[in-house]
Amino acid sequence: MSDRILGAAVPRKEDRRFLTGTGRYTDDITLPRQAHAVIVRSPHAHARIRAVDLEAARAMPGVLLLLTGAEVAAMGVGGLPCGWQVTGSDGKPMAEPPHPVLAQGVVRHLGEPVVFVVAESLAQAEDAAEAVRVDYEPLPAVADAVAALASGAPLVHPELGHNRCYDWTIGDRAAVEAAFEKAVAVAEVELVNNRIVPNALETRACNAAYDPAADSWTVYLTTQNPHVIRLLMGAFVLKIPEHKLRIVAPDVGGGFGSKIYHYPEEVLCTLASKLVGRPVKWTAERSEAFLCDAHARDHVTKARLALDADGRFLALAVDTVANMGAYLSTFAPSIPTYFYALMFSGQYRTPAIFVHVQAAFTHTPPVDAYRGAGRAECMYALERVVDRAARITGLDPAEIRRRNLIPDDAFPFASPVGVVYDSGAFARGLELALQAADWDGFPARKADSERRGRLRGRGLSCWIESSGAAPSKAVTALGCRAGLFEAAKIRVHPTGSVTVYTGAHSHGQGHETTFAQVVADKFGLSLDQVEVVHGDTASVPFGMGTYGSRSMAVGGGALALAADKVIEKGKKIAAHILEAAEEDIVFERGSFKVKGTDRALGWVQMALAAHVPANYPLDKLEPCIEENAFYDPPNFTFPNGVFVCEVEVDPETGVVTVERLTGAHDVGTPINPLVVEGQVQGGVAQAIGQALMERVVFDERGQLLTGSLLDYRLPRAADLPSIGTVFNSVPCKHNPLGVKGAGESGATGATAAVINALLDALAPLGIERIDMPATPERVWRAIAEARAAAAA
Repeated sequence: MSDRILGAAVPRKEDRRFLTGTGRYTDDITLPRQAHAVIVRSPHAHARIRAVDLEAARAMPGVLLLLTGAEVAAMGVGGLPCGWQVTGSDGKPMAEPPHPVLAQGVVRHLGEPVVFVVAESLAQAEDAAEAVRVDYEPLPAVADAVAALASGAPLVHPELGHNRCYDWTIGDRAAVEAAFEKAVAVAEVELVNNRIVPNALETRACNAAYDPAADSWTVYLTTQNPHVIRLLMGAFVLKIPEHKLRIVAPDVGGGFGSKIYHYPEEVLCTLASKLVGRPVKWTAERSEAFLCDAHARDHVTKARLALDADGRFLALAVDTVANMGAYLSTFAPSIPTYFYALMFSGQYRTPAIFVHVQAAFTHTPPVDAYRGAGRAECMYALERVVDRAARITGLDPAEIRRRNLIPDDAFPFASPVGVVYDSGAFARGLELALQAADWDGFPARKADSERRGRLRGRGLSCWIESSGAAPSKAVTALGCRAGLFEAAKIRVHPTGSVTVYTGAHSHGQGHETTFAQVVADKFGLSLDQVEVVHGDTASVPFGMGTYGSRSMAVGGGALALAADKVIEKGKKIAAHILEAAEEDIVFERGSFKVKGTDRALGWVQMALAAHVPANYPLDKLEPCIEENAFYDPPNFTFPNGVFVCEVEVDPETGVVTVERLTGAHDVGTPINPLVVEGQVQGGVAQAIGQALMERVVFDERGQLLTGSLLDYRLPRAADLPSIGTVFNSVPCKHNPLGVKGAGESGATGATAAVINALLDALAPLGIERIDMPATPERVWRAIAEARAAAAA
């Protein structure tokens, strides 16, 4: 049995403070002379602001500051920038209207900030906000993306003359059309990928403090990428030199993408802290999170798959309308394009692919990335149309996939839409998943369900995603307005313990454990000898944060390179102390040894010697050990796997129960299998939530009908099955650690497996389509209509 800590399923170090209530979140931080903020938000999806009356609010006890859009604009505060530019198929850049931090003359979505109120206490701020009077002239609104692109739709930004953000394509249209002409069979699906709210356990919060002596700010913030927020807010919005702006992300209670972006509230708190001379804190209520956090998904898609007589794929055509909301969030334009369309090869050898995406502005909150961003929407569409192909050809769902999988000897595999998969074992992954799920035993379980008056179905999803959101050369060519490298710094202390500083950020991923495992394994230390520091721009090197399953693939890569530099420095010290040539020093499990001898210098001895350079050749060897590394990978990583799901349906109530869900996962080298399983389980829970429960609903006026947890159903523990996990590990070829990523696998792949299983259960009734979420009412109505049609 290996004694290596890398790859060991060790419990997470950070969980002790979370389980004992000693975590420190942004709202826990109360500073001297703390002031509090509340935001007056628009009650309309679209309206003209005729007047804002602040007189009564100014007279309220404890009020320190009231800000309107006009006042903020007069101060020179810029709008929120978008971090990704997409160029349309016509060669023109996307429409990019201004995104003010407070509404200026017009509100364009329900909940848009209108007035920022600061008072000595939260209660006083709430009272003052209620005293603000805003005179609105309601205007027509459009919440549906397809309707927004129709002629005569209400305009979100009238200066554009339309609601189209971009019209974008990728792939070879002519090759796809030719393939469809010679196809023996064509599978077609029309899908709605429902809009959802991220609903992290901790709502967003900000606490900003201005230091007049240093003319600088410290901002405590619930963010996934502190340095990026510092850059955007400092350089583009408030025009503060970066060295004057410190962003601290303490413990963060989940993000799922929603805490990547630059939001108005953090700008306003930072601005106000200087204006009032006191720290200003804002914490979102849950109802605010439904209105002002970036929403996700919201695609309407038609997918068509051409097949030959043997059930092999000839071509895929996809047409999608994506909802951007009223303004462009930080990474929004890239989600339905480069993080979506580039993955439509999936695990298959489809020779020709063409994807057409239209992005629309609507009178709704902005839409951006959510766990699995783009890849999840892609895999849902792809795996749904593949299952439809199995149905029309009469092939078993596993068999049709088996015939089309990319073989092991085809790697590196260049897809028709421009990505190159470095490694994989897709056929093995399918067989592992089928075996673990007892695919062949399904008929007996189905018969048992039928005896109890239930319907039972099984579904597959072979998924793959581009992760390790990085290579700067690639993403900047695709429109990203920043590089996506990652940074690490390692400091060795005199007693041999180590502090690791990472530009990645942990908000539930377990970095304090997994990053420590990487370093402890490199140096031959115990986990207790390694401390991981993240989230503070004053102490960690400039990094790009955590999203897109990039933490270990990119941040871990930087960490491995920094560790290698530490070892090289240690070899120089050992060579000096042991009076040996540097090339004769080898490092093995915590000891620097002279090759061919029994002479050695232990790790602690080396660390102490580094800090006591009594007889160092200082012209050749510096004291102490502190090494930095930046890692910008040559390619994305491509985690992949297979989910097998079984559901049972009560035809009398429409209730769908996920009975079994099993996955085979290729995450590359699993640093900590226990953490990987936890990540998979969390993603699966969110996939089941989207598939069966979660949905954002607006009425024709753009009013939110699902604005609380009373109306918006989240999955509970009782809704989830026991989730089986097996590993199909194939190390990444270009990553220093061989890792691919794990955080988004469940959300990316499981949704299609659940809906495929449901449609398999409903197939005997002739039901071929059911949109997410497949709520009991929606399922019951589909069954009732099918029965009525059969009776007629």
